[in-house]
Amino acid sequence: MVVTGSSALLARLSYTRNVLKTGNKGLEVLSGSFSRLAVTQRFYATSNATENENKPGGTVAEPEKISKAMKAYLERARKHDEFIQKETLEFNVGKRHLANMMGLNPETITQEDIDESIEYLFPSGLFDKRARPIMRTPSEVFPKHKAAEFDASGRPLHSMFYTTKPNFFQVLYDIVEATNLLKKKKLSSRNASIELGSPDEFNLTSSMWISKAELEQMLMEQLIDRDYNDFVAALERLVQYPGLNQVQDLLTKYSKRRMNQKLKQTIPPLEYNSDDRPFITIPNCMRKSARAEVTVLGKGSGKITINGQNILYFNDVQAREQIIFPLIFTGLSGSVDVVANVSGGGQSGQAGAIRWGISWALRSFVDPETVEKMRIAGLLKRDHRIRERKKPGQAGARKKFTWKKR
Repeated sequence: MVVTGSSALLARLSYTRNVLKTGNKGLEVLSGSFSRLAVTQRFYATSNATENENKPGGTVAEPEKISKAMKAYLERARKHDEFIQKETLEFNVGKRHLANMMGLNPETITQEDIDESIEYLFPSGLFDKRARPIMRTPSEVFPKHKAAEFDASGRPLHSMFYTTKPNFFQVLYDIVEATNLLKKKKLSSRNASIELGSPDEFNLTSSMWISKAELEQMLMEQLIDRDYNDFVAALERLVQYPGLNQVQDLLTKYSKRRMNQKLKQTIPPLEYNSDDRPFITIPNCMRKSARAEVTVLGKGSGKITINGQNILYFNDVQAREQIIFPLIFTGLSGSVDVVANVSGGGQSGQAGAIRWGISWALRSFVDPETVEKMRIAGLLKRDHRIRERKKPGQAGARKKFTWKKR
């Protein structure tokens, strides 16, 4: 009979104990038995390890299987990363070449310097800025790569994965949850006879919902017009309830400030005269009954000419300050020249007309941030106030005749 495993081990141990009762012969047998015992123990440990590997709950786990979807995603992600790295390397090399061409430091060149250099080297008359040549980092030019929506086994991570637009439907779900929250609070306050006061409605006059393109870029999903209409309708239902301060973060995320109509006005481009000096002319500058035509020329020294005279054309110091204030505000007081022809009105009206014309012309010489600061400072707003007419039966526009009883 052949015994294996633990039975063989016990049989050999009992045999060894019996041999110990004999003399030297027994010691020889004992040494041989111990060597066979060690071999048996190694065999037993190896067999147990093999059994554990074959068992699902063994110490050595089977290699985790990766689904075909995850393999395809990893391959696409690898190719995308390699592409971005290649484009980034080419961008850095091109940036250094551009800096050497323009005489700039390659280590400290900024994106603003790159834009100015590209505009200088490749002048374009195309109206749409998106059609003009640009040079930007690959992360800004190429769309972002969407992250994996499933784990290694192929199981979706998002609960709305099978809607094919999980991020969009998650947004709708959040909006509906916020609407139900405000609805419950409104009903509870009504049952408790608590007055909510005037509802703090969301101010749509100064804000507007983000566009369809902006929503698609935020969610990284393609939407149809019906999806966007459902999105706007859900937000419109939400803003009808009071207590919007509790969901202010949600409303701010999907809304943007409505742009001022004055900011949408097109800023005229610079023109160049025979001396290659940039200039811009603003006609019909009005203030009260004064009318002026203002021309601002670049590459100047700060010279101001008004009807063929210098700034001493105005005797009033306040009028002179009105003229130079836009130049000081934009930091161009020593970089441009001003030529103005003005007629009608008094010194206050003429100074106001010239100031507005200078401010309107300087928009073409400064960046958009400075234009916004000028708008906030009130330099771009035309003053429509005029002298109020005298009323019949009165001494002036507002003044009355002295009333005497007798």
